[in-house]
Formats: sequence, structure tokens, C-alpha cells
Amino acid sequence: MKKNNVTSIILLMVFFLFAESYPQEEKGKIYGSIKDVISLQPLPGANILVVDTNMGAASDADGNYIIEGIEPGTYRIRISSVGYMAVIKTDVVVNPIKPNRIDVELQEMPYQLNEITVQDDYFFKSPIEIISTAKFSFEEIRRSPGAFEDVVRALSVLPGVAQADAGRNDLIIRGGAPYENLFLVDGIKIPNINHFGNQGATGGPISYVNLDFVKSTTFSTGGFPVTYGDKLSSVLSIKLKDGRSDRIGGKATISSSQFGLNLEGPITQNSDFIFSARRSYLDIIFKAAGFAFVPEYYDMISKLNIKLNSGNNLSFFFLGALDNVNFFNDTPEKRFDNSRTIGSNQKQYTIAGKYQKIFERGFLDISLSRNYVNYNSAQKDTLQNPLYTNLSTEAENSAKSELTLKVSSENEINIGAELSLIEFNSDVYSPSIVTSFGDLLDTINYKTNVNYFKWGGYLNYNSILSEKFLMNLGIRGDYFDGINTKYYFSPRLSLSYRLTPESNISISGGIYYQTPSYLWLNNDKNRDLKSIKVNQYILGYENRLKEDILFKIEGFIKDYSNYPVSTIRPYLILANTGAGFSDDNYSSLGLDPLQSTGKGLTRGIEFSVQKKLSEIPYYGIISLTISKSDFTSLDRVSRPGLYDQNILFNISGGYKFNSEWEGSFKFRLATGSPYTPFDNYGRQSVSDYNSKRLVPSHSLDIRVDKRWNFSSWVLITYIDIQNIYNRKNTNSVRWDPRVMKVDETSSIGILPSIGISAEI
Repeated sequence: MKKNNVTSIILLMVFFLFAESYPQEEKGKIYGSIKDVISLQPLPGANILVVDTNMGAASDADGNYIIEGIEPGTYRIRISSVGYMAVIKTDVVVNPIKPNRIDVELQEMPYQLNEITVQDDYFFKSPIEIISTAKFSFEEIRRSPGAFEDVVRALSVLPGVAQADAGRNDLIIRGGAPYENLFLVDGIKIPNINHFGNQGATGGPISYVNLDFVKSTTFSTGGFPVTYGDKLSSVLSIKLKDGRSDRIGGKATISSSQFGLNLEGPITQNSDFIFSARRSYLDIIFKAAGFAFVPEYYDMISKLNIKLNSGNNLSFFFLGALDNVNFFNDTPEKRFDNSRTIGSNQKQYTIAGKYQKIFERGFLDISLSRNYVNYNSAQKDTLQNPLYTNLSTEAENSAKSELTLKVSSENEINIGAELSLIEFNSDVYSPSIVTSFGDLLDTINYKTNVNYFKWGGYLNYNSILSEKFLMNLGIRGDYFDGINTKYYFSPRLSLSYRLTPESNISISGGIYYQTPSYLWLNNDKNRDLKSIKVNQYILGYENRLKEDILFKIEGFIKDYSNYPVSTIRPYLILANTGAGFSDDNYSSLGLDPLQSTGKGLTRGIEFSVQKKLSEIPYYGIISLTISKSDFTSLDRVSRPGLYDQNILFNISGGYKFNSEWEGSFKFRLATGSPYTPFDNYGRQSVSDYNSKRLVPSHSLDIRVDKRWNFSSWVLITYIDIQNIYNRKNTNSVRWDPRVMKVDETSSIGILPSIGISAEI
């Protein structure tokens, strides 16, 4: 595999060096719409300027604009309107084949701010995003080294974000567990946007959301308002692009792990679509290389937009993924490795429809959606982890309504409610086992067929109290009938004070709840569980060192309570689970008898400096997180959390040589996570639980991108080399009973990959 990869990269590098773009006469264009960020009303007369050129346009009566005759390349555009704060959009790629649609929402400038000098905004946030929020455009995610063009992996450079494993994208946010993260696509909740995800968690090896159709992402690592519920640590909101309006076009792509085809374009004058289908080819490579197991996956995304009239819109989208794992047991070595693996075949999809009504001072969104996930770890060959089988289906049918009212230029109200019917079916079996800690676990044989009901509602108020004060205040209520304590209320408050035109200080405090995983409720005794609770406090300071450079410091405290703990393994708290299965004695499944008496405390400080691409053609982000997390289980002993990495340091960036060439890199350093050592007989002691730490991990990823603009098509290629100096970072410590010694599992070393996309 390595030899083939190296050969491919050498050939592509030769192509890079000697191939040239064919001369072409065509030029590109930028178009889109300008709206008020709160009311979504169109803004006529807004000025759109292509920076460092004499090209521009003004929006028409419907807020639409178009700029034609632009030379292919990468640009910045500045959008301004009387009474609104100006915004600069970076990484606007123009090519002669596909017009680039840039829709912009502007924030009204209250009358109190008229005498304050306001800089152009490279780091625009809506009034509701006061603290702990970062935004990434499509291009910023696409070129992220080592991310496989994966929306989730690209977030790892942000402060406070740790990874459970280099081979997966489980997000560990400020000491939280991997299942504490909320994913939204066009405002619709998605339980897990990853292939081969763990049941009840939110991670996996790679996302199944096609980046080509991602318009932008907003990621909050804490302090998020009451508009988001039922999660404790983070919110990743993904906005999908609309289809192009000029003609039907397409794109064929082959990358390091998959190939696929995109289509998009207009259906009628007032409707458009996007469609993508992809398939992995890892199964072909893994099988040829003699691997013991072979994963394969498919995914699809489609979206339809219909503009009924100027104030009424309909949209429909479908996301789906199909994951399969095949095992080969033709050698003793493969049989042993496969017996320690839970290979779960999965089928999952989300289908949703949304109606949007825009009126003079706000808008109303009404949506219907269905999330469906089927897990099948009941393998035909009993060599595949005979200790555990699971056939489960989770389906969530939801109706959601959200109303946004712009009371005045200083005040905004958000009101929302969501009702969900959950269909849960589960057939789980595990024989009695003795864990490596000496615990005797009884035979598990759960057959569950039950419906649950959830609802949530909120009232949120945003206000500019004075020329220097911003406030976000809200109250949220949630209900879940799957547990005996059904009602929960969550007040939250965030304040921001403008110290100077370039700097501000912010503070946030609130209560957050998350309902237990449906899998945990297989055991009827666990109906006494309460929703997990965290009291969260954040203090932050940010300063615009320059218009394109932002410096931030944030300190945080997360005080956990009601965390489920095992009554038969008194050292076990489920905050230390969620990213593994068999290697942790099946504790991640949460099938033990549980009670809500666990506690935890995470605290830390984060530093970051981010530079956006501007007239100086480099960009990057440097982040440092210093933190500590401790959790207390039934035995009342405080121990480090399993995902407690005390120091996280990231530096990533790139340089835009010209409109065709770009280079980037990412360096990541993290102190080791806790683990429990084994004795000479493969046993573990409770007294040593999480007492040792893995050695620090670090790696360097580099990437080179090259674009060609031909007369009738565009070619985009890249070389991406992960872990270029071949560091063998230890991911976990396992016991090998065959040789009676510890097996330190390390991540893959140097991993080169290439990507080729042809767009017409």
C-alpha cells in the first residue's frame, strides 16, 4: 500500500510540475443575495466590492446582486449597507465554469453605535453567538491538512478540542465525553453524521456529509443559547449550499478513501437541486493488502429548494449512509484480531422538509424530519466477538417550529418548540464474563420494543443594552418520558462588554441537560436515571489585533452532576466511555445497572490567534489549551477523566502562492490520556484506574493544492501527507493473552494520499 501511494504521489508531483492550464477566454462571476441577519429581509442598495479590484455591484430591490467578468482566482469581497456593519468574505474562488454564489447576512448597526468606528468584519458572528464560537467556510475546511476534507476533522485545530483517537473524529470538547455533541444540518438534528458511528455516541472514522455541498459551519464549544438543547458540550451547525442557478453541472472526485459524483442545477426558474453519491474503495485496498477485516461504505445527499414567492420557501433534503464490515478468518492471526472487534453494519438516513415564511420583522421555520439508524453487530461467524451481539433500531420523528422576531434594531426574540416520537427496538445479548478488573458481569439478554416521547421549548432574548453591552438571556424546558424524572428547565445568560472598538470581554453561565442514551434504558432499572446536568461558566476576552487577526482567551468551568455510574463496577462512570467497546470491558455500552450519582469537574484556559486570508496571502490559527478533568463514581474516588489531555497545542496555516498553487500544514501536540495498567497476568486493579498516562503525541501534516482552469472544465488536485515524520503515537494499551504481555496499539505512521476532482 505504501509503495503504491508513493508511486502515485510521485506521478502526481510530476504532473504538478509540468502541466499548465490551457489558455482560455472565459471569465467567472459572483452572485448571491444580501439580507438582514435577524429578519432575513432583503437589503436593496447594498454595495458588494471585489477587494483590490475596480469591480463591484449593488443589490437590487430583492437583495440580489451579480458581478461578472472576473478573472479566475481567489478573492475577497466586501459587503456594506447604510446602517449595517460591513462584512468581508475571504476565500471566494472564481472559475470560468461555475458561478460562485455568496449569500451574506448583515447585522444592523444600532443607533447607539453610530459614533464608534467599526472595522470591516472578517470574523462576523450573529448577535446570538456571544462566546466560544468559530465559523469556517467551505474553502477553509477543504484545504485543512490531514482532515480528508471531513467537516468534523477540520475542527480539531480549535482550542478546547481533543481527539479520542487519531483514526477517528470523536470530538472531546473541554473534557466532555464523545456523546455530548450536537450536529445540525440546515437546522435539523442529526444523531451522528459519521460512518461506522458508535451507538449512543457522535463520532466515527469519517463524516458522510459531502463537503462539496457545505456552505459554511458554525461551531460552538460552550455557552450556546437555549435554542439548542439535549446536549452538554458543543453544537456543530452545518449549512448546505443551494444548487447553481445557471445550468446543470457536475463534479467527479477520487480521493484517498472514496470516489463519487456530484450533480446540481436549476429545475425551474424558482427551484434548484443538489445530489451526490459516493462509495469507498477501502474494501478493495484492505482486501488486497491482506487485512483481517474490510470496511466499505456508501453515502448520498440530495436537496431540493423551491421558492414559492418572495416570502415563502420550501426545502427538502435527504442524507443517507450504508456501512458494512466483512471479516476474513483464514489465518489464526486474523481470527484472533477479529474476535476482539465489534463490526457493526449500519444503515442510517435523515429525511426532512422545511417551510420558511419571511415577514416584515422576522421569519418562521416549520420542519418535519425523520432520523433512522439500524445497528447490526450480530455477525454470521461467531468468531466475530462472540461475547456481544446487537440488533438495534433507533428512529426519531420530529416536528419543529422556530419563530424569530426583530422587535427593533436592538432587540430580538426567538421562540421555538420541538416534538419527537422515538421508536426504539433492541435485541442485545452478552454472556456472563469476568472483566480484567475481576468484576463478574451477569448474562445480558435484552429484547426491547418501546416508543418514547420528547419535547423541548425555549424563549430566547437578545438585546443591545447600550453602545457597549450585549446580552443573550433564555429559558428552556425539556421533557422525556423514558425516565422517571421527566421535566427539566435550563436558564442561560451571556453578556458581552465592548472595551474598545477592537476588543470586548464576555461572560456566560447556564445549565445544560442531556437525556440518557436509549441503549442504556434497555435495563428497566435504569429508568430511575436522571438527565445528565452540567453547570457551565465561561469568561472570555478577544481583541482584533488587525482587521484580519483575532486574539482570544477563554477560561471555562464545567460542573457535572447526575452522571450515570455503574452499581456493579463502582469505579466506572460513563463520562469515561463512548469511544470504545470490547477493549473497555464493554462499559461503553452502558448496559450495567446505573444510577445518577456521578460527579465531575472540568476546568481550563484557552488561547488562540487566528488570521484570515487577506491582502497578505497567508492564513492560520494557533491554539493552546491547558485543562484538567476529574470524575467521581460510586466509590467516591476522584480520578482523571479518560479523555483528560492536560495540554493541547495546534498550529496550522497556509500560503496562497497564486490563483493556482497553495500550500498548508498542521502540527498537533497533546499530552497523553490516562489509562489503567495491566499486571503480568493481564489483570487490572481498581486502585490503578486511570493512574498512568500515554506518552505525549505529536504529528505534522502537510498539503499542496493545485488548480487548473481549462476552457470547459476545472481540475482540482492535492497531495496530503499525514504524519510526515512517521511518528508512531500510542493510541491505547491492550492485553494480548497469546503472548501474555501488553500490546501498545499505535496509530498509523506516515500516510500519503491524493485527491483529484474534475468539475464541469
